[in-house]
Amino acid sequence: MLIEAVVVVAADASAQLTWLGKYDVPPDEIALSFDDAFRLAERLVEDGQFRRGVLPSLRMIDEVFSEMTQDTDVGRWTREALSTDPGWGRARQLAREVLTAEGEETSPLPGFRIIR
Repeated sequence: MLIEAVVVVAADASAQLTWLGKYDVPPDEIALSFDDAFRLAERLVEDGQFRRGVLPSLRMIDEVFSEMTQDTDVGRWTREALSTDPGWGRARQLAREVLTAEGEETSPLPGFRIIR
């Protein structure tokens, strides 16, 4: 679940837009999915499923999204912002570092289950 969330964060803005459209979800779902999965990071490291060295990058992604959430500019959570906002760019860069360290691919983007 965590790798899948990181793959979506790491994707190019155009791939993220396609993914969002396919599942008809807003951009903040990328951050929310990461947040849900990130809560398991420490445990996954303890269980040997992730390298300890990726924890700082995972924490920094979480911090980027937290800062974006605290910002009153709702424009940061638009589809357009995926390609223009520095926060999205920073999260994307960090996510790619995590995937590289873990030897994981950046695509294809995973499926997504929506419970409504």
